[in-house]
Amino acid sequence: MLKSVLIANRGEIACRVIRTAKRMGLRTIAVYSDADAQALHVAQADEAVRIGGPLARDSYLKADAIIEAAKKTGAGAIHPGYGFLSENAAFAQACAEAKIVFVGPPPSAIRAMGGKSEAKALMAKANVPLVPGYHGEDQDPKVLEKAADKIGYPVLIKASAGGGGKGMKVAASKAEFRDQLASAQREAKSSFGDDRVLIEKYLERPRHVEIQVFADSHGNCVYLFERDCSIQRRHQKVIEEAPAPGMTAALRKRMGEAAVTAAKSIGYVGAGTVEFLLDEDGSFYFMEMNTRLQVEHPVTELITGLDLVEWQLRVASDEKLPLAQDQLVLNGHAFEVRLYAEDPDRDFLPQTGRIAHLRFPAENGHVRIDTGITEGKEISTYYDPMIAKLIVWDRDRMSALAQLRRTLGETEIGGLITNTAFLARLAGNKAFAKGDVDTGFIGRHEKELLPSVPAASEDVLLLAATGLLLSERQVSLGDPWSSSDGWRHYGGAHDHLSLIDVSGGQTAHKLVFDYAKDGFVFHLKRAAPIVRASLSVDGRLIADISGRRMAAGFARTGDDIALFLDGISYRLKRAGIAFEDESGEAAALKVTAPMPGRIIAVHVAAGKMVEKGAPLIVLEAMKMEHTLKAGHAGKIEHVGCKSGDQIREGQELLRFAAS
Repeated sequence: MLKSVLIANRGEIACRVIRTAKRMGLRTIAVYSDADAQALHVAQADEAVRIGGPLARDSYLKADAIIEAAKKTGAGAIHPGYGFLSENAAFAQACAEAKIVFVGPPPSAIRAMGGKSEAKALMAKANVPLVPGYHGEDQDPKVLEKAADKIGYPVLIKASAGGGGKGMKVAASKAEFRDQLASAQREAKSSFGDDRVLIEKYLERPRHVEIQVFADSHGNCVYLFERDCSIQRRHQKVIEEAPAPGMTAALRKRMGEAAVTAAKSIGYVGAGTVEFLLDEDGSFYFMEMNTRLQVEHPVTELITGLDLVEWQLRVASDEKLPLAQDQLVLNGHAFEVRLYAEDPDRDFLPQTGRIAHLRFPAENGHVRIDTGITEGKEISTYYDPMIAKLIVWDRDRMSALAQLRRTLGETEIGGLITNTAFLARLAGNKAFAKGDVDTGFIGRHEKELLPSVPAASEDVLLLAATGLLLSERQVSLGDPWSSSDGWRHYGGAHDHLSLIDVSGGQTAHKLVFDYAKDGFVFHLKRAAPIVRASLSVDGRLIADISGRRMAAGFARTGDDIALFLDGISYRLKRAGIAFEDESGEAAALKVTAPMPGRIIAVHVAAGKMVEKGAPLIVLEAMKMEHTLKAGHAGKIEHVGCKSGDQIREGQELLRFAAS
């Protein structure tokens, strides 16, 4: 058995590997960039080594620095996690040459599956079913367009060397093929250093079902059942579950055996995932093989009772697989959701900022939290904006779904926009509850799922205002549950404040109130409720609103307020007495950068007329392209950026002429 392992990764996956390695008695070594010097994975490891600057290319992608760190600390093995160098054959080869065990497949297997086109050619030889498409070497745009015409629209353009939805675009017609091709190639080049693409038939309502495989160096290979990852945005997974809803034993066996065939055909060793598209008629097609541990591996762990990282470390130690295929048992149902700093109401735009408030439900036999983030830490532009993975298990799908809804309702993340409320709506969706899922689910149910955060109700405004007033005075107006006296008397002063409902369309609300011995009396249009409340040091707001008792989470950073009520995170901002809302017209004249990044393309010029919805600027941030579109028709007065510019969040990019 190995005695030590260096984890060549960061965040929640580094923490997750450290947890199992320590349980097995291994010494753990972390690596970190300048941006991660105070990160959780650094604190949890037995030892940590700085490997470079904050950019991934200067740290987590520097193979030589990581191997040098392993040599310096005497690490016997390197676990790559996922992303970064996890599927880099040259890195795996360099580990072997340095006589360091690479916790993953041999370099030859990584190379075999590293290029999607080459992988599909291998799968065709192994008689694994494929989607009709073009996987050739000739990357001339004319050749690619001709192939798309032959396949028939819509077609999917995919980065040959990539994954995770990066470099993946859909061309619905011949007219938009060239633009989508160029965008896919740019993303592929930026993310993977390789702009090659493949073209495939775009299935209208496929499901994304993947098979977890595991192989050892003694010729044994098994499949650990399937995961359904159909719920996606931007071609990236949102909710994963195991087993797949509606899966029959016969289909599971066929897909599992096909996945094992794929793994054996390339001499695979370790944990891997064979991804399939499952059509409505029960046909399935090989999509790609991820030669690493997947982000969603916890759902497989919960339904099998196994620790896949332990299996990885044992296989890397040249042990045989702990169990044979007929010894594997599927038990219950599990869901995983990825909590992201992103704005679902703005096409899931990634967000940056400080996590001012973070509360997860307690872990137990039904709930698991995998995270590498703690309260007060920053979500930066350098890395993926995932905050945590929330995983639940129960005896069947409906029970597990109830656990998911409850657990999301108990999760509180304040300080920046997240997808928590969106996930809660998704978990409560009737079609999702029935298992009626496919990769187009979010788009088809957009009206039900978005906006993810409703406008602040009267209760929300009263609770937010009360929490703000209590936090400013650092007082508690007593225990509304048990006391009928003892309320602090502030006198007959009269005051008012303005709150902006940031998550509900930037609407401003003016609240007039009195300080009274019984609490705060708010003067609304039709009533004057009295609010009695207490605010604990951990942000629990307990309130009585004219006899209705309510509990909420409250967090404040300066004028920014986060209120957590009924599983929804509301973002509000104190504007002060003198607050005056900007006119809608003035705000609409400017287009500002929603986040820091680099300008990829500018589609307009001063003096040009544009229609509503027309693309204006393409911004690259977090290795993804984001197209800023016109919110209304009008004439461009000024363009303040050009292709290649590095821009900051909030920077004015262009301005419309006043009508």
